[in-house]
Amino acid sequence: MTISERPFAPPNELGRDLARVLTFWEGLKRGDAEMPFWDDVNMSALPELSGKLIMIDALGRPVRFRFSFGVVGAEVKREYGGDLDGRFLDEIEVRHPLQFLLSQCGATVESRQPTYYRHAADRGGSHATHGYSRLILPLWGDGGIGLLGAFAWE
Repeated sequence: MTISERPFAPPNELGRDLARVLTFWEGLKRGDAEMPFWDDVNMSALPELSGKLIMIDALGRPVRFRFSFGVVGAEVKREYGGDLDGRFLDEIEVRHPLQFLLSQCGATVESRQPTYYRHAADRGGSHATHGYSRLILPLWGDGGIGLLGAFAWE
């Protein structure tokens, strides 16, 4: 039997901004914990990246994902073209830069490990978009897992 690679596995090398967020996340871990606590995350520690950061609540069983209120970066909102605060991922229109975000969040919760997604630029048609990469990181919180996300535009 062959064991397949974990879905959305991060590459060995991340770009500068995503690597910085991963290092920040790693530095928040307490002792031998596999992930940091939600309330240890202080977004002001990464001020130059704040526009590219999101936090997502994982709620209930089956799990539903909701953008945290007040923790969706301005650049993410601008790229999406609308406000995302407090919106459930399964209720929004899937478009740039949120392609496969719901699946990636599910993989992050299930694996309890960082996940990564890269979307190539779409240069055709009237909806041309630039590429981006996204890192989603698990956090302990309120008896469950929450998520910290970061985007890097290409």
